[in-house]
Amino acid sequence: MSRILSVALNTFREAVRDRVLYNLVFFALLMMVAAVFVGQISLGIESTIIVSLGLSAISIIGLLIAVFIGVGLVSKEMEKRTLYALLAKPVRRWEFLVGKFGGLVLTLTVNTMAMAAGLFLALLFVKHSFEASDATILIAVYFILLKIAIVVSLALLFSCFTSPLLAILFTAGLYVAGLFIHEMRNLSGSKVSPAVQAFFSWISYILPNFENFNVMAAAAHGKAVPGILILQNTAYAAIYCAIVLAAASVVFSRRNLK
Repeated sequence: MSRILSVALNTFREAVRDRVLYNLVFFALLMMVAAVFVGQISLGIESTIIVSLGLSAISIIGLLIAVFIGVGLVSKEMEKRTLYALLAKPVRRWEFLVGKFGGLVLTLTVNTMAMAAGLFLALLFVKHSFEASDATILIAVYFILLKIAIVVSLALLFSCFTSPLLAILFTAGLYVAGLFIHEMRNLSGSKVSPAVQAFFSWISYILPNFENFNVMAAAAHGKAVPGILILQNTAYAAIYCAIVLAAASVVFSRRNLK
């Protein structure tokens, strides 16, 4: 555990020093400021506009960081030749991967919390007070973090056996596919063959289901999120990340690093 923690903290420090990270966070905060001005001209729905745009910015920026930095976690270490020195020490390959995953998720958590704070400040500027229904925004941010953690694990998996460009394409492709799980499971009324319906129904249970993490509309309108959904999404993200990281460890352990 101490070795994993060391790798994670080192990854966190490296990510924090990355200028791209700060630029993306600045861009997200800028979008939230823009949401305030948009809300000013949207009579009666200022808070709805601000929450919708703010959560969208947090999600998009978080996903960009997860994909573009996640796919380089392994390749950058190999290019800088630091990976070989690290693995020469008593650090197993799976510990290296788990540490990299934990470090990037920690970085994304800190940045997401910073952007969420910006969102609440923008909301406070417009509403001048908070309501109990605003707690749903925190749940939406939490779901975004769970979604981002899954994306990080996928990016890490693909970076173990392919080039950064292909890893980006594969990760982005799986993310887009994971947004249409419900459609894949409800093709019975469409004009497709039973074999195609069975294939999409089967593959929908393998792809990451990102539809269940989208509660932005509920947060924007102050609707409550069922507690069972929070538990289900937490368990789902934890199990899915564990499976993907286990697969990444198997692939990375068999890779010839010479």
